[in-house]
Amino acid sequence: MTDRREVDVVRWPDEAPSSQNGPAELLAGYHVQTQAEKGEAVAGVDELPDRYRAEVIEPQAAFADELVLLALSGDTAVGCLVVTAPVDGHTEIKRLWTDPAFRGRGIASTLVGAALAHAAESGVSTVRLSVWKWRAGAIALYERLGFTVTESWDERDHLVCMERAM
Repeated sequence: MTDRREVDVVRWPDEAPSSQNGPAELLAGYHVQTQAEKGEAVAGVDELPDRYRAEVIEPQAAFADELVLLALSGDTAVGCLVVTAPVDGHTEIKRLWTDPAFRGRGIASTLVGAALAHAAESGVSTVRLSVWKWRAGAIALYERLGFTVTESWDERDHLVCMERAM
């Protein structure tokens, strides 16, 4: 039976426990895995492209103008998601990641739900995201949560762009 223990979603760093080091380990997992999936495997954070390494090393600086949500199981960060500041009536979800040891417990859905609630409170009309086309599970999750595929706003190959009206 799957452990479906509750997780708390908090705004980082404001609401995270002082002992929490934040999303650095989760972002490291996200970026290292993504590089491998793109066929550009790296041995660790030190080999990531500069912009991704900066997010891992200094997440508070990298996301200073954005909302970082953490899913906590006790004092352990088990998932993260970033919501960009609203621009022209929309916001974007990025860096959704759940620790592989905690998958299958609804953490990603809970994080996206918290992001959508934040977007509604912010008065945006649309929430956007992009996801690598090989992440079929993530695409299915986003579709279940009301996102639809839309014309790409990103020039990178292999991305699926999606949006949801609020």
